[in-house]
Amino acid sequence: MNNLLLQAIFTVRPLGPCTLPGLLAALGADEVDDLPALRPHQEPALHMTLVQIAALGLHQAGLATLPADEEGWRVVLRGLTPEHPDDAPWCLVVADPAKPAFFQPPVPDGLVLKNEVPTPDGIDLLITSRNHDLKQAVARRHAAEDWAYALISVQTSEGYGGAGNHGIVRMNGGSSSRPMLGLAPLPDGHAARWPRLGARFRRDVERLLATRDQAPEIGVLYPASGGLGLTWTAPWPEGRQLALDRLDIWFVEACRRIRLEPAGDGFRARKGTSKAPRIDGKHMKGMLGDPWAPVHVVEQKSFTLAGRDFDYETLVELLLPETSQEWQLPLLARPSEAEKKQTMAVVAQALSRGNSKTEGFKSRIIPLSGKVARAFGRGPAHEDLVVLSRAQVKDIDDMSQALRNALVLVAAGGDHERIKKETYEYTTPARAALRDVADGLFFEHLWKRFEARTDAGSKADGDAAAEAARQAFVTTLHDHAVRIFEAALPEIPCPSIRRPRAEARARELFSAGMRKRFPFISTRTSPSPRDDDDVAA
Repeated sequence: MNNLLLQAIFTVRPLGPCTLPGLLAALGADEVDDLPALRPHQEPALHMTLVQIAALGLHQAGLATLPADEEGWRVVLRGLTPEHPDDAPWCLVVADPAKPAFFQPPVPDGLVLKNEVPTPDGIDLLITSRNHDLKQAVARRHAAEDWAYALISVQTSEGYGGAGNHGIVRMNGGSSSRPMLGLAPLPDGHAARWPRLGARFRRDVERLLATRDQAPEIGVLYPASGGLGLTWTAPWPEGRQLALDRLDIWFVEACRRIRLEPAGDGFRARKGTSKAPRIDGKHMKGMLGDPWAPVHVVEQKSFTLAGRDFDYETLVELLLPETSQEWQLPLLARPSEAEKKQTMAVVAQALSRGNSKTEGFKSRIIPLSGKVARAFGRGPAHEDLVVLSRAQVKDIDDMSQALRNALVLVAAGGDHERIKKETYEYTTPARAALRDVADGLFFEHLWKRFEARTDAGSKADGDAAAEAARQAFVTTLHDHAVRIFEAALPEIPCPSIRRPRAEARARELFSAGMRKRFPFISTRTSPSPRDDDDVAA
């Protein structure tokens, strides 16, 4: 029932309904504009899963190029499951629980999945406190593709969810999340800032195939061939785990016991628990050769987004580590030689998870030129970009400090002696607003600064060009800081009798702080008679 190899359940724009092999063919031909039923947080799981399945199938078939049509992909996918001529691993519903179904491992004899789930929302990995509008909409009109997307999402991305509800092994701990950090080609045209789904898919599959023999040093000896790729097809006896050395390096996970069954004109799911995680790999802390996961060389763990966002500080840390002992870029975030001449984009996505909660789906796309892409890795260009990035971070920190020191003076009624530690809390919203502005400006200006230096004919000219680009960034950020400062002044609590003096002194201090840190900035107020460094932190 609902054989994904034969039935067109996936809504694809502009093509219409597609089968799974039809979707792969459309992606390979870059004919997919949108998958309208796919929810935002499911996008990275679907992309990584389709890339892994495609690469596994092509490697198994001994093919170095992607099939051009749907039938070619159908043959490739069936080649991954030759022991199932009935296509059971590709069907949403299989009546015999001893057989696998799509992302649904076989259920061992005697085990009953008691938890009935009427909608795909109930098996998806989002943990929410109330039924949001999007969830209700899907629940009312769920279709086969909603179940397929939810299965892929939960089985390849879920963390620990309480006793018997174990998570995937491709993450650093049960309360972590699986990150996706990669590169994607950008379409031709200076205005294109968002990669196409098909271009990303084709690029990642081809990169995996081309680098198959370049095994990462991760402490796991995966078999060169014959390893298990589709883990949901293997039996899952209670209490038993899959050993890592039985798996293919591109293995696709299925971490939970879930089965779909018919319900009216649709489906429902049944969930159960397991005594142990599906794969024995907790000790690896996510360091399993995941081609999208950054790993820390010294701490021997994969990256966890936790409660953060993919802001400039996080991405500088990941993309531009200062030493070889920090974060290491994953395979698919490193440009090939050919890509170092192309316009690419960094794609960073992850679900920020905490202890039995989610803190939002985080996604960021950062365009970069071939010149910048060539600096990803090691060498003089990388070192130059690292230095420039840290200098730009310091400029933001310096401006934030000047803003803080001026605003806290208002909270103290204009009296430096009345400043206390807790009064600094009143400056937090303004500093956060400045940081958000800086985040939006950061990489575009960093790339300009780097290219200004590398395009120059001499070191002196390069230094001068880089400094001019730096001043352009600081001046732009300063203009925003002035606006934020003025907007924050009336929001800072201050006795009305002291407010005129407090705000006047704050303006003077703000101007002085900016001029001291950035002498090239034009200011509209007189410098404060008191150095802002005297304001205690």
